[in-house]
Amino acid sequence: MSNKRVLITGACGYVGHQLGELLAQEMPVVGVDIRSRPASFPIFTLDICDPALGELLRAESITHVVHLASVMSAGRDRATEYRIDVDGTENVLKACLYAGVKHITVTSSGAAYGYHADNPQWLEEQHPLRGNPEFGYSDHKRQVEEILAAYREKYPRLQQLIFRPCSIIGAAKNSKIGELFDRRAILDPGGHDSPFVFIWDRDAIRAIQFGVQRSADGIYNLAGDGALTPAEIARLLGKPLRKPPVWLVKLLLGIGYFLHLTDRQPGQVMFLQYRPVLLNRRLKEELGFVPEKTSAEAFSYFAREALDIEPAAKPGKTAEGVA
Repeated sequence: MSNKRVLITGACGYVGHQLGELLAQEMPVVGVDIRSRPASFPIFTLDICDPALGELLRAESITHVVHLASVMSAGRDRATEYRIDVDGTENVLKACLYAGVKHITVTSSGAAYGYHADNPQWLEEQHPLRGNPEFGYSDHKRQVEEILAAYREKYPRLQQLIFRPCSIIGAAKNSKIGELFDRRAILDPGGHDSPFVFIWDRDAIRAIQFGVQRSADGIYNLAGDGALTPAEIARLLGKPLRKPPVWLVKLLLGIGYFLHLTDRQPGQVMFLQYRPVLLNRRLKEELGFVPEKTSAEAFSYFAREALDIEPAAKPGKTAEGVA
């Protein structure tokens, strides 16, 4: 049995629960979450903003924390989202320092780079983080990474491993990204044909496990090789590709948001216009983790298992993005 003792925040979530079950096979694991769920490892009901988190870390002699708790969807309560994402992360860091935790793994997001027309064709870890103020999740992840950078400078004894995942997909469609592709048509507002990068959920979980096992540090884009454009996704799913003008999409979202028919706001059209396309070279060459599935292979798996659609063509590796 490993001498590591791990605490996972967001342990009842889709990734957190699977990660906990995997790590519990080789080391002591506990979780915290505001929900409860049956698991083979103990899960404490606790808000990550609770000052008692430090006492729990100390009582459980935790050496490694995996911080997954976050608000994924863009809702109407920006203050609550900020409290959980930004204030919550800082409370986790303070708790780690209080309890003498040696290592923390944080899942940031490729969204921290922001959705911008002038993004590089392939984003690498040294590129600036410009999360969009209009998109709470993106903006909060940028702020979280600023906090992490400050703690790295001031408290180097707490090792940090930061992953910036792209869209995580697997056999389930109960996510915003799953809903996006479960519609009758694929939307590409303005016809930008901005590519998507995907990571298979099992690859994402294995990457975190890999990092914890080695107490690795550094910042890594978490993505499969290559990317898929909306046109390629539409072809794979056998669905029509719609390219409505951006102004029309913004108008419809504005009406829907006003009438409480959707939580998406007009400014969030950029989510489809200017996707951050993540290069995984550093993940493979420096961390030493190689995803099992490419972006295209992960998406084909998702289409079969989650959407019950047999992809129209066998996926292959895209030349770009294979380092």
